[in-house]
Amino acid sequence: MKDLPTISVEKQIEALTEISKAITSDRYIDDILRLVVTVTAKAMQSKICALWLLDDKKKVISLRATQSLSKEYLKERSLKPGEGIVGRVVETNQPRMVLNVLDDPHYKEKELAEHEGLVSMLSVPMSIKDRVIGVINCYTSYPHSFSETERNVLIAVANEAAVAIENTELMVKTRVIQEELESRKLIERAKEILMKQRDISGQDAYQWIRKRSMDTRKTMREVAEAIILMGEL
Repeated sequence: MKDLPTISVEKQIEALTEISKAITSDRYIDDILRLVVTVTAKAMQSKICALWLLDDKKKVISLRATQSLSKEYLKERSLKPGEGIVGRVVETNQPRMVLNVLDDPHYKEKELAEHEGLVSMLSVPMSIKDRVIGVINCYTSYPHSFSETERNVLIAVANEAAVAIENTELMVKTRVIQEELESRKLIERAKEILMKQRDISGQDAYQWIRKRSMDTRKTMREVAEAIILMGEL
């Protein structure tokens, strides 16, 4: 059995610091995920690091990011909670280490693992207040028993990543809500202008904006902004 070089304290701190910075950044979710797998692979000295996210509504766990450049590994795929190693980690909210994925009866992607030369695996849940949102997997290309330090590093990274992902999704939702409210305000203002200029009802003004939007292939917000601009000239 081959041992990885000891992960230095400096690398641990560097990995956690980079992911912590992402928590307060304006990065989009895909940028966050790419950062997490790249930093984690470097810190863990892994051949492949993969990040899977759980879709609560669809009840599927999908591969969302990896630092691997392999076309085979980059193919879209998903698992159900309880299915495979990843599914079991999601279901139990507990880390799992596999010495050789080809020998594990629960591992679902043996053909891919053999093609990529993957042997040992450490899989850790990304959780927020006991709610699992995904999983981070690290692989080696030879049999390796992950040390307690390595497990603790990956758990810490997973926790930081979960917060970063949650915060990013909340920011996106907030922006969408804010944009929707702003759009409604603009459309209402445009309706008032049309009602006054054309002596029509609010419903007719709304339908005019809607039809104009369809005819010009512009959003109702864009049409409303043009009406307001012309109304203020």
